[in-house]
Amino acid sequence: MATHLDPHMELCQWWRHIVVFLLNAWIPSCFAQTTPPARTSPTPTPQTAEGPETLKFRLSGYPRKHNEGRIEVFYKGEWGTICDDDFSLANANVLCRQLGFVSATGWTHSAKYGKGTGKIWLDNVQCNGSERSVSVCKSRGWGNSDCTHDEDAGVICKDERLPGYVDSNVIEVQVDENKVEEVRLRPVVTMATKRMPVTEGVVEVKNKDGWAQICDNGWTPKNSRVVCGMMGFPHEKKVNKNFYRHLRKRSAEPKSKVKVTAARQGAKTKAITKTSSKPKPGKSAAATRLYAERQKNHFLVHSVACLGTEVHLAACPLEFNYANATESCPGGMPAVVSCVPGPLYAQSAAMKKKLKTASTIRLKGGAKFGEGRVEVLKGNEWGTICDDRWNLLSASVVCRELGFGSAKEALTGARMGQGFGPIHMNEVQCTGHERSLWNCRYKNITAEDCKHTEDASIRCNVPYMGFEKTGGRSRYEGRVEVLYTETNGTLRWGLICGEGWGTEEAMVVCRQLGLGYANHGLQVRLSGGRSQYEGRVEVRVGQRWGSVCSEGWTTKEAMVACRQLGLGFSMHAITETWYWDSSNVTEMVMSGVKCTGDEMSLSHCQHHRTVSCQKAGARFSAGVICSETASDLVLNAPLVQQTTYIEDRPLHMLYCAAEEDCLSKTAAKANWPYGHRRLLRFSSQIHNIGRADFRPKAGRHSWVWHACHGHYHSMDIFTHYDLMSANGTKVAEGHKASFCLEDSDCDEGVSKRYECANFGEQGITVGCWDLYRHDIDCQWIDITDVKPGNYILQVVINPNYEVAESDFTNNAMKCNCKYDGHRIWVHNCHIGDAFSEEAEKKFEKYPGQLNNQIS
Repeated sequence: MATHLDPHMELCQWWRHIVVFLLNAWIPSCFAQTTPPARTSPTPTPQTAEGPETLKFRLSGYPRKHNEGRIEVFYKGEWGTICDDDFSLANANVLCRQLGFVSATGWTHSAKYGKGTGKIWLDNVQCNGSERSVSVCKSRGWGNSDCTHDEDAGVICKDERLPGYVDSNVIEVQVDENKVEEVRLRPVVTMATKRMPVTEGVVEVKNKDGWAQICDNGWTPKNSRVVCGMMGFPHEKKVNKNFYRHLRKRSAEPKSKVKVTAARQGAKTKAITKTSSKPKPGKSAAATRLYAERQKNHFLVHSVACLGTEVHLAACPLEFNYANATESCPGGMPAVVSCVPGPLYAQSAAMKKKLKTASTIRLKGGAKFGEGRVEVLKGNEWGTICDDRWNLLSASVVCRELGFGSAKEALTGARMGQGFGPIHMNEVQCTGHERSLWNCRYKNITAEDCKHTEDASIRCNVPYMGFEKTGGRSRYEGRVEVLYTETNGTLRWGLICGEGWGTEEAMVVCRQLGLGYANHGLQVRLSGGRSQYEGRVEVRVGQRWGSVCSEGWTTKEAMVACRQLGLGFSMHAITETWYWDSSNVTEMVMSGVKCTGDEMSLSHCQHHRTVSCQKAGARFSAGVICSETASDLVLNAPLVQQTTYIEDRPLHMLYCAAEEDCLSKTAAKANWPYGHRRLLRFSSQIHNIGRADFRPKAGRHSWVWHACHGHYHSMDIFTHYDLMSANGTKVAEGHKASFCLEDSDCDEGVSKRYECANFGEQGITVGCWDLYRHDIDCQWIDITDVKPGNYILQVVINPNYEVAESDFTNNAMKCNCKYDGHRIWVHNCHIGDAFSEEAEKKFEKYPGQLNNQIS
């Protein structure tokens, strides 16, 4: 049955098709607009694909702290600013939360932190303060503004992080990363390919289309300095360009194979070449690379003109080739750079001795090499640097002085933990060319200028491979594969032959991959844990993986394992791992591991030649829980000096102390309750200046109740007190269990978390301290049997390494003492690593009276 459509309906359907066609053509063009039409009044900006998930935010400008600055937004591949018109505290609150801070304390107008560059992305922003993203606030729309950069808005955020926020809002280098994303050194000479780290090779840059070379016309040592800094090397050296030209010329014949061996002797280089009509597979790696290079010969960049102070090649003036790039380097060749490694990465012992790093500057509190709080030595005493005006230029001077490359991050606000003691420098201003931080302009500090909450820190570029390809259970394990070029110009991943593979090679590969350190034939991995930061420690001996005996497994060994795996610090050393997944439990292959705690890998620790473990069951395998942060305890040395005195205490008042073994051994033979003991008493104020709370290892279920004193002990021994002779022999000693770890008081703005009352949680919060007053039990050394003389008073916190810390070198405190049999003089009290080596030697040689200070 035929159906006849009404002519009016046919007309409607025809118009409907036209409308749909027009909409399909018009809607994409609307969405493609980068600048919406101007609006006379602010209207809500609709949430599109460019929502809070894809927007990026940062703080820029100077002078500023890490929690303040000009607010910049990354939108559609470009950084831009926000205009201050209609700006409010509600806007600042939304933006600070997107930056990872809890809230805002203020905002600024009229480009207080300097004028930005590029787009002004938002104008007339009006938030109510509760929005998840500034993109949903009312505004004129993205890119629609009638402002200039003189009106750039800034925010001041409360210096408190949102829980779980990991990104450290660093002072970034402003470069166009859409053009140059990565830079690498590709070794060409056969001999150079076997050396790790790669210190010489062709400079290649990566953009969206892949890797390409840089034309060396006009290439200067300043350009090389920037590249070497990015690669993690402090200095550049001259390249023998004639040698590379010769290689390039020889490789111009596609049918010949060239075998090259090079021996560098000072500035001279000898090359021996052999040609053959029939190429042999696996031979002549240099010719293969150069032949492939001749085939591609893609020059992306030319006319590079760095100042030498840039931290990234993309920050240098340079030009790009877009069309006909194969003929864009007339008379030139690919730029080649040769770098000088720092002592830590030198390839020979002789080179390590020749390359010396600064003895008046150091990094503390970092989990990896090349990062930490910057400390300088002045007047024989170590101190920190205030973060006012701290930037990448100054940070790079420090990095290079310490044997690393340029700075990756210049961190402010004690991001690597607070220092203790003096603050030596403020408002450091380097040009970037200085050989030492001491050559930079800076101001001497006064007590009103800075606090340790403003200590400056850095993260440096360290040598790396640039490639990562693993076949293990995680990114931290797998066979080593390298990318090489075949004769037809294609790139292929291949294995490294095991012959000649040793600890140094494995350690370099792991270090270059940013994964810690390797063990010769003794690869290390974590297995069975709930995250990549925890698990049973397994090592590979020969072709088999196995577990490690937990007998003698302590925080020291766990710290080395975490460091080797590149996972930071050890939070816990686990001696029973039955509660982790044991489906792949292997046999025990190592026992008797003993480390000092400072080693780079477990291969540097002692262990049994043959496995000997009394508890060989799988449940007694060694394990670790690693963490990127750790606590750091330090004693207030001046307070010890101020509060020391002698007391003759009757025996009948010392029963509880005797029960807790706080008296010398001869006390047991005394005529109790008659007589007395002579006690050297003082106060201990123990600060946590680290980046994590100090918590006792044992849970509260295993704390020991002491009825005599009416409290729980969460640690067997928390501190050791010793009185030593000039040669280091102990003449009297005491110890103190943790009566109760709690926050006695805290820095301004820090809240107490731990309190012992009512069986409360024990610990010391970051920024707080636990005070043991001189008048409580066991806060002494029993010196009843000590003869008059000159001595050293030593206090060691956490002496048995029960709890992991980021720095154990500052756990000991020493003082000079003079005891005449009736009175005691205590002076020159200092933390173990607070003095220079020279001052420390003088201290130990002459522990006599330097002044007549008496408490």
